[in-house]
Amino acid sequence: MLSAFVNAFRTPDLRRKLLFVLMIVVLFRLGSSIPSPGVDYVKVQAGLEGLDDQGIYGLINLFSGGALLQLTIFALGIMPYITASIILQLLTVVIPRLETLKKEGQAGTAKITQYTRYLTLGLAILQSTGIVALARTGQIFQGAGNQGSLLVNDKLSTMVIMVITMTAGTAVIMWFGEQITERGIGNGMSILIFTSVVSAFPGSLWGIKQQSGWDIFAVVILIGLVIIAAVIFIEQAQRRIPVQYARRMVGRKMFGGTSTYIPLKVNQAGVIPVIFASSLLYLPALTSQFNPNSGWSAWISSHFVTGDDPIYMITYFLMIVFFTYFYVSITFNPTEVADNMKKYGGFVPGIRAGKPTEDYLAYVLSRITFPGAMYLGLVALVPLIAFIVVEANQNFPFGGVSLLIMVGVGLDTVKQIESQLQQRHYEGFLR
Repeated sequence: MLSAFVNAFRTPDLRRKLLFVLMIVVLFRLGSSIPSPGVDYVKVQAGLEGLDDQGIYGLINLFSGGALLQLTIFALGIMPYITASIILQLLTVVIPRLETLKKEGQAGTAKITQYTRYLTLGLAILQSTGIVALARTGQIFQGAGNQGSLLVNDKLSTMVIMVITMTAGTAVIMWFGEQITERGIGNGMSILIFTSVVSAFPGSLWGIKQQSGWDIFAVVILIGLVIIAAVIFIEQAQRRIPVQYARRMVGRKMFGGTSTYIPLKVNQAGVIPVIFASSLLYLPALTSQFNPNSGWSAWISSHFVTGDDPIYMITYFLMIVFFTYFYVSITFNPTEVADNMKKYGGFVPGIRAGKPTEDYLAYVLSRITFPGAMYLGLVALVPLIAFIVVEANQNFPFGGVSLLIMVGVGLDTVKQIESQLQQRHYEGFLR
């Protein structure tokens, strides 16, 4: 592996791509540390002490690398873009115009990307307005008490400048991601999310050591290695459905007669179901803040805020399972795949083309999605179980969204570097 790193940096164009990605990552982390204009930095740092990181904006804070609760210029992180991308994917199934654009190839994809950018900016304005409003009332730090206004003053101009700054920060992050995808290695947005998640990893481990001592720290490291190995195994697992293409004559040339396969991953949905479930479970806690003295608000606070309540854990698990099936159903269409196979003379050995192939693909997809949904649900519950076992919920790094992102993006980036090295006849990372 070390020789592969050396070979990668010996290749001029590959070295240039890696250094470009590193430069963008450094700029991204630098912007995540610069406070927005109008923020009272002393009060923000005081509010970070004793903070419950599982609050309403915990997921956004995770994707911003902690920049959200410090109210920096990159406070929103990449979360508006993720939300916009998910919304556009869902709308593609509902709106015929978007479905048509998706089938138009590169031109249609470029148009959908443009819509995603506009929606990202709109969501950034809404989210930054909400964050500034919470900072003004001092309610952004869940579990740390009301710190009072975190702004230097309550003027409208100050709040408008903060909203504009955070929205512009989101646009810059979006541009960073596109530049990495175009001029670097790997998917730019995924690498920025990976950077944000990994930035909190050392602090989480050290927090467990300070909170529970070296014994628990060693146990957590051991459990983490086992979980990472299991996640890598599941993420790489796939069901390969063989496909045979019949020979056909086009002009004077013979085409077809080849064998290939359709790879169906066990975790076909990725991390999206966990993000869906986490986002929806924040809504009850957010709603309860508007009327904190009512009975239903007290019930929500006791069951849906801390994350260690059995009702919360069961609801979280069931929502992940539901969204896994839902997302797989809209991203993989057995009817479309079967029609494309029939159009180009392909068939699954032993299965007739057309409707039987469609039914077979739907059957296999349904069976393989079940273990994938169980896997996502169990991995997402690891931090919540850790809170009960070792009382390290807010510091436990080996589970949930963070682990899935780190392993998934890490594997994808290593594979892309591997392909670059193989093109130059170098030995890669994976043997």
